Amino acid sequence: MALPRSTAATWILSAVAVTAGVLLTGCSASVSVGKSDPKLSADELAATVSEKLARTTGQPEPDITCPEDLAGKVGTTTRCELTADDGSTLGVTVTVTSVDGERINFGIKADETASPTAG
Repeated sequence: MALPRSTAATWILSAVAVTAGVLLTGCSASVSVGKSDPKLSADELAATVSEKLARTTGQPEPDITCPEDLAGKVGTTTRCELTADDGSTLGVTVTVTSVDGERINFGIKADETASPTAG
């Protein structure tokens, strides 16, 4: 039986939030950026976070946007946003855990509660 669109979107966000709380707290990703002062562009960061969330939750890749590049300095954080089909959003915090030469390693943690659709 097909779920209504808003219910399906809520379910996806709930799955990400629940999984995020359990699995993504210690979850990490790493990207080699090929610069002396490593930095990961906002677009590359969004794509990597989306891929990692999809692999972790077993869901399709979510729509992720990140407002800024991620500097390769331990402790640096940025906030990205997951947007569901119904327009509701879920915040995602990305924190640099280590830098190994040109490789930036970071953890991903999704918020526990989604924001409702605007309007």
